[in-house]
Amino acid sequence: MTDLLRPHERLDDLVLDGMKLIQRDDQFCFSIDTVLLAHFGPVLCGPALDLGTGTAAIPLILTARGAADVTGVELNPVMADIARRNAALNGRDDRIRIVEGDYRRIKEWSPSGYYSVVYANPPYREKSRGAYSEADGIRRARHEETATLDDVMEAVKYALKYRGRFRMVHITERLTDILESMRRHDVEPKVLQMIHGRPDKKAKLFLVEGVRGGSAGLDVLPPLVVHEADGSYSRAVLDMYGKE
Repeated sequence: MTDLLRPHERLDDLVLDGMKLIQRDDQFCFSIDTVLLAHFGPVLCGPALDLGTGTAAIPLILTARGAADVTGVELNPVMADIARRNAALNGRDDRIRIVEGDYRRIKEWSPSGYYSVVYANPPYREKSRGAYSEADGIRRARHEETATLDDVMEAVKYALKYRGRFRMVHITERLTDILESMRRHDVEPKVLQMIHGRPDKKAKLFLVEGVRGGSAGLDVLPPLVVHEADGSYSRAVLDMYGKE
């Protein structure tokens, strides 16, 4: 398979379902938060949308879990090309469609209310905050240079059908901003789960699910711990990777 690779590219093991993933060392690479988001909640019937799909890791994991119709949209042409190749490499291009474009202009390529579920692992940092990478692809994946939180929620509001689900992973320091923006865009927060790196560490990430047009009422799930005290993956994470 290495003959499929181009400069700066490597082939990583996605573990789940024997899938492989092409990634670039000069672009943003998926991490555990992507895996946690793709496993958050049951797989729903109907089309799914991944905003800012990157390498298409979320669509690939969703198809391994049983999804049959997943669209990933990616602004970066380098990453959109890799996403398409990853779908084909794993024999999932019949279930995964990659749109190269800007989800702030979603009305140009998608009808309103088409999707049953929308996923987002957006840039965590506001443009003016945090350390910047000199690599454009990495910096734009981490900072809100090309899309703000409200841009994400505008796309979500347009894309989701009534009673459709929105699922996102983000950093805890922005939790208040995110819940407020979700409600303002008629996506009611319904499920929240905090993510802890280790049992004795405070949560730095969280998962949230909202319902388009949903009624008020939030369920807080037990915390999700990524690593045990000795640094090994927790049982919950091993289950996501299909490990005994």
